[in-house]
Amino acid sequence: MLVLRLISLIIMSKEKITVFWFRRDLRFDDNAGLYHALQDQLPVLPLFIFDTEILDDLEDKKDARVEFIYKQVTEIHRQLEEKGSSIMVKKGKPEQVYKEILNEYEVGAVYTNHDYEPYAKERDGAIKKMLEESNIPFHTFKDHVILEKDEVQNNSGSYYKVFTPYKNKWLKQVNEHAFDGYPSALRFDNWHKIDPLPLPSLKAIGFEKTHTKIPSKTIKEDIIDSYDQTRDYPGITGGTSRLGIHLRHGTLSIRKLAKAARSLNDTFLNELIWRDFYIMILDHNPQVVDAAFKPKYDKIQWRNNEEEFEKWCQGKTGFPIVDAGMRQLNASGYMHNRIRMVTASFLTKHLLIDWRWGEAYFAGKLLDYELANNNGGWQWAAGCGTDAQPYFRIFNPYSQAKKYDKNKTYIKEWVPEYDSEEYPEPMVNHEKARERCLKVYKKALGK
Repeated sequence: MLVLRLISLIIMSKEKITVFWFRRDLRFDDNAGLYHALQDQLPVLPLFIFDTEILDDLEDKKDARVEFIYKQVTEIHRQLEEKGSSIMVKKGKPEQVYKEILNEYEVGAVYTNHDYEPYAKERDGAIKKMLEESNIPFHTFKDHVILEKDEVQNNSGSYYKVFTPYKNKWLKQVNEHAFDGYPSALRFDNWHKIDPLPLPSLKAIGFEKTHTKIPSKTIKEDIIDSYDQTRDYPGITGGTSRLGIHLRHGTLSIRKLAKAARSLNDTFLNELIWRDFYIMILDHNPQVVDAAFKPKYDKIQWRNNEEEFEKWCQGKTGFPIVDAGMRQLNASGYMHNRIRMVTASFLTKHLLIDWRWGEAYFAGKLLDYELANNNGGWQWAAGCGTDAQPYFRIFNPYSQAKKYDKNKTYIKEWVPEYDSEEYPEPMVNHEKARERCLKVYKKALGK
């Protein structure tokens, strides 16, 4: 009886809280899951987990994306401290972290926002099951996209596999409420009052500072307004918004950006619809992480020449527009969107190197890396994805440079030696590479 009474006293002494789990939504303002958590009767304790299941796969410990996340979490910690609260920051496997939290607190519910990537869905399923075994509800909300999952369906009640009809239905279906924000930033009265919890250092998490310059998250209406005229020209400073990293990690609300785009520029809004589309495709087709969306394209006999791949990675192909793109990526963690298409087409079509190699390289370098968009873009370039360019459409690096970098502004910035004896000869002949590609694709596709 004494043991039971002691156990009862321990349980009763636990603080009763609601947990809000920050993930790809690192902001107070217009945060769907956070808004709903703050409506709960119990005070909210925010949580962020530096997930070792993800971090352990990152070979480069000077990863600017981890540093960026760390800085955002630090800022959240600072703002909560001003309100007499704090954020719990843990490093480890999510299931183990939640076991520790359940031992320390009496948790009434856990709130978070949807994540659509295969690992995240598996992780969330395991956490949900574990919590529900203790009668703790696990609530998740749409926050990362405007329309998700099965919200946009064709007349057969299935998801769209082609972008244009998806876009048309998206535009018909979306309404003003889809852009409504959640006044989560106004509800600072329901945070768990607690002394500041310890914040681990970046080094303790296993990473080092990079001092990489991160683009501003400010929505610049002048850039959005002229986006359709400037977006294809990599040499134009301010021709694109550079907001990708902020959408990826949720430091900027997609609703806020889409609302601005809707009133300013249809072309910019179209890019955000593409984002919804690719996330929807990944949600329905997790197999595309490792396989072609169109299975017959997995029969392509890739050459996969490692030496040629290394030249592509280093920006030493002898094709200035390709090399400029790769050098920009390696130096800054960013590559202009049109140049992403050119470099991806070159790798898969000119060199016949598996799109998965290029996709993985971009995944390791891009500050704005998002699995759905990166995978969708690479499969588009290789011809094996949704809305893919036909196998016989092969970007000509010379004509692309002439059309979109006429004065070589972009090329001169990143390949200053391009017109000197120091610059390498083209590693392949464009016409011969094109013919080789067509032959290999036709054989694989039975053309």
